[in-house]
Amino acid sequence: MSLLQRLEVRQGQALVMTPQLLQAIKLLQLSHLDLAAYVEAELERNPLLERAEGEAPGAQEGPEAPAASDDRAGDESFDGAESESWLSSEMNPSRGEIETDIDTRLDNVFQDETPTRVRDSDAGDMLSLTPAPYGSTGGSFDAEAPDFEATLTSEVSLREHLAAQLDLATRNPVERLIGGFLIDAVDEAGYLRETVEAVAERLAADPALVRKVLALVQSFDPAGVAARDLAECLSIQLRENNRFDPAMEALVSRLDLVAKRDFVALRRLCGVNDEDLVDMIAEIRRLDPKPGRAFGSSAVEVLVPDVFVRAAPDGSWLVELNSEALPRVLVNQSYYARVSRTARAEGDKAFLSEALQNANWLTRSLEQRARTILKVATEIVRQQDGFFAHGVAHLRPLNLKTVAEAIGMHESTVSRVTSNKAIGTSRGTLEMKYFFTAAIPGAAGAAAHSSEAVRHRIKQLVDGETADNVLSDDALVQKLRDEGVDIARRTVAKYRESLRIPSSIERRRERSAQAVQHAAMAVR
Repeated sequence: MSLLQRLEVRQGQALVMTPQLLQAIKLLQLSHLDLAAYVEAELERNPLLERAEGEAPGAQEGPEAPAASDDRAGDESFDGAESESWLSSEMNPSRGEIETDIDTRLDNVFQDETPTRVRDSDAGDMLSLTPAPYGSTGGSFDAEAPDFEATLTSEVSLREHLAAQLDLATRNPVERLIGGFLIDAVDEAGYLRETVEAVAERLAADPALVRKVLALVQSFDPAGVAARDLAECLSIQLRENNRFDPAMEALVSRLDLVAKRDFVALRRLCGVNDEDLVDMIAEIRRLDPKPGRAFGSSAVEVLVPDVFVRAAPDGSWLVELNSEALPRVLVNQSYYARVSRTARAEGDKAFLSEALQNANWLTRSLEQRARTILKVATEIVRQQDGFFAHGVAHLRPLNLKTVAEAIGMHESTVSRVTSNKAIGTSRGTLEMKYFFTAAIPGAAGAAAHSSEAVRHRIKQLVDGETADNVLSDDALVQKLRDEGVDIARRTVAKYRESLRIPSSIERRRERSAQAVQHAAMAVR
C-alpha cells in the first residue's frame, strides 16, 4: 500500500465554543446572588450598560445629565427675567435691604464672635442665634445629616468576648500571652482544637502553666467554652450549676451509652433507679453542647425562589418568574451614538464596538436564561402536579432526561437550569433538584414510587409507633410492600439513616424511657 499526500475538502458540523456561548452557559447555572454579582461587575466594566430599574422620571439616557439651566432654556414657558428678579430679591438680598428689614445696621448685630443666646421661657433651652460651625449639626436643619453608619456596632465575636474577660482575670503578661493563644485556638463552636502539649511546645512554656491558664479560660462565660471534647464541655457546665456529683460524672463519662439509649447499663454504672436516670438525662439535654455558637454567628441566608407557583381559579397552576431575582440591564444606544461620533482613534472605536457587542449579548443571555428557567419550571410543575395538589406522598419519580425530552432541550441544559435554583410553592420554598427523585418499583406490577415519597412514608410509620409496637426494618419493609412498594430491607435502612431515625432497638429504649418519665411525672 502506497502512502500519498493529497488535499481534500470536507464538510462537517462542529460546535464552536465562542466566548459569548461560554458566557451564556455560565449565566444559566448561576444562582440569583452570583448572577447579581456578575451583572454588577459588568455594569462597572461596560459603560454602555445601565440598570433598567430605579431611573428617575425624565432622566436622560446618557450618563451625563444636562445642567438645570439647559432644561429651563428649552422650556418656552420659563421666564428668564422673572427668575433673575426673583433670585436677586429673595435668595441674594443686598446689605441695604437686610438693614432696612431689621431696622438697624449689621454692625450692631454682629459686634463680636461670641454667639448671642436667648433663653426660651417655655422650654428652658438655650437657643443660639448664630449658625453652627462647619461640621457640627447643632440642631440645624441646614447642617449635614449625621453619619448613621458610624453609630452602628458590629456583633461581638467569641474571641473578643473571651479576650475582654482575660484582661480582667489576670495581669500576668505570661498568662495573658498563653491565654490569648488558647483563645485563638478556640473554634466557632467553643472547643479548643489543640492539645495542651502542642500549645506548650509551640510557646516553649511549662505544660503545667498552660493547664493552669486553660482552667482559667474554661471558667469564662459562656460556660463550657475551651473544652477539648463534649464530655468536658458538659462537665464544666454541670460544675457551674453545682450538679457534678459522682453519679453525673459516671453518666458523662459514658455518653456513648446515652446515645445508644442503653439505660440498663447506665443504671448499673451510675447506681441510680429509673426515675433518677431519666432526670439526669433530661438535665444533660438542657445543656448547650456548642457554647460558642451564640457569638459572631453568620446571618442565616434565606432561600429566595427564582420561580413562584400558585393555584389558578380553574384548578391549574400559574408559574411566574420572581422579578426580584432577575437583574435587568439596558443598552444605552444614545450614549453609544454620541460617543462614537467623537471617537477618532482606532483603539477607541474598537473598544466601543466590543462594548456594544458584549452589552447586547449580555441582555440577550439574560432574557434567554429567564425563558429557559420558566420553561423548565413549567414542565416540572406539570410532571409533579400531584405534589402541588396533595403533598409529598404524591411525588412522582422524575429525572432530567424526562424533562429534557418534554421541552426539547439537552439534558445538560436542564441540569444547569435546575442547579442553584428554587421554586416558591404553598408548601414552602424548595430547590428544583428536590423534584428529581429516583424510582422505587411498585409491587405486583404497580406504578413506580418516588424515593422521596417512600422516605416520607417511612417517617410517618415511625412517628406512629408506640412503646409496645416499635417497627423493625423488616416490619417496615412488609408494611411498604402491603402498600404496593417493592423495596429491599437495605434500602429501608439507608432511607432511615438518611432521615436520622435510630434503629428499632434504640427507639424501643427511648419509648421505654419516655414511658418511665411520664409515669414519674404522674406520680409527682
